Amino acid sequence: MQATGQATGDAVALPLDEPPRGTTARVVTIVAAAALGGFLFGFDTAVINGAVDALRQGFGLGAGWTGFAVSCALLGSALGAWYAGRLADRYGRVRTMQVAAALLAASALGAGLAHGVATLVLWRVVGGLGVGVASVVAPTYIAEVSPARLRGRLGSMQQLAIVLGIFVALLSDAWLAGAAGGAEHPLWLGLPAWRWMFLAMLLPALVYGALVLGVPESPRHLVAKRRPGDALRVLRQVLGLADEDALQRKLSEIEQSLRREHAPRWRDLLGTRGGLLPVVWVGIALSVFQQFVGINVIFYYSSTLWHSVGFSEADAFAITVATSVINVAVTLVAIALVDRVGRKPLLVVGSAGMAATLALMAWCFAQASGSGAALVLPGAWGPLALVAANAYVIFFGLSWGPVVWVLLGEMFPNRIRAMALAVAAAAQWLANFAITSSFPAMAGLSLPFAYGVYAAFALASLLFVLRFVRETRGLELEQMRG
Repeated sequence: MQATGQATGDAVALPLDEPPRGTTARVVTIVAAAALGGFLFGFDTAVINGAVDALRQGFGLGAGWTGFAVSCALLGSALGAWYAGRLADRYGRVRTMQVAAALLAASALGAGLAHGVATLVLWRVVGGLGVGVASVVAPTYIAEVSPARLRGRLGSMQQLAIVLGIFVALLSDAWLAGAAGGAEHPLWLGLPAWRWMFLAMLLPALVYGALVLGVPESPRHLVAKRRPGDALRVLRQVLGLADEDALQRKLSEIEQSLRREHAPRWRDLLGTRGGLLPVVWVGIALSVFQQFVGINVIFYYSSTLWHSVGFSEADAFAITVATSVINVAVTLVAIALVDRVGRKPLLVVGSAGMAATLALMAWCFAQASGSGAALVLPGAWGPLALVAANAYVIFFGLSWGPVVWVLLGEMFPNRIRAMALAVAAAAQWLANFAITSSFPAMAGLSLPFAYGVYAAFALASLLFVLRFVRETRGLELEQMRG
């Protein structure tokens, strides 16, 4: 990737990143509505945490099927992400967000009322499709309506929404399981608590669908569809500029950056030698490393993990909720830092911190005695493992959690943004599936080995960032190069 700080070629850098205060509030409101897709993204992927043991017992699942039941939604997410770019370019960012909301609402009902593991898997895949679509279109839309001065912070709202969704999902899981006396025990209408965990997602899905009806279409998409009058109206709304000449210059800048003779095609992602453009490879690698450091093992399996090493079910749920609170808090810190410190420095610190804390977790679990359900961390090793796990979440939440989504939303040239982000997001979901589905088997083999592998990937991510990732802080989207 190359992101230049000076005007080059047909991309002219214009000083249009200082919107009035009222306009800032308007943009934040628009972005918050779009970021609610991230909330559903986090909720849908984490809600399975509280249901893992109940599903395993209720359907008699072994380690392999348990891993697949937990991770099957991620296959749908990869598929949804793959096609989301084409949908967003053809039908618009807003209409595509509405499709994501409908898929997530249907999944909530279907998974909550499923009466067999195959039906549950089917509806989880449908929800995954919605999550995959939202994971592409929301950061694309947010980057395209955000002034450069605010883009890092506004882009980070996607990750904030994700971690809030994770927190609410884990909190509702804990509350529902506590109210019923266990996730497998009946609660309301004779349905067990784990079913209500899935049904709870219906409300935010409907709210998301309603809110995105009121947000404006991306000005860059409107320009691509030859609707300059509508694009000017949206630019006036998000930039708050009264100077019509400045608005016209900005419109011209977008038109020049989008100039082409054909609609977006997959071949646009290819370089002169037939391979993918370097910037696309960087996006794919960022996505894969974000998952290969094992973060979703914490949010999908933590209740089961802490229960397996000697904590009670109630304490395991409480630990999981506390971890998600930490995740939310550090994401807020990252939002405050991303436009001040920059993207690359945060990634470097995060990778180094994750490598150290994951290695410490591997060391702690190496001290465990027993096996399977009788596994125990003796003495101070249990508390130390908890500290290491939460320190790991802090380093991830300060860096790779929000910053990768910011970069994916802004690092690609306008002409290929939605499609390149779709490829990167699909790679991310496939990587997530690989890590999530393999963890039960890896943990059964050796927890120290599992966390040692994640530590090695964290170290590799540090080397990758130092060598290949370039800073994009403060640059207009029209300045991004492939």
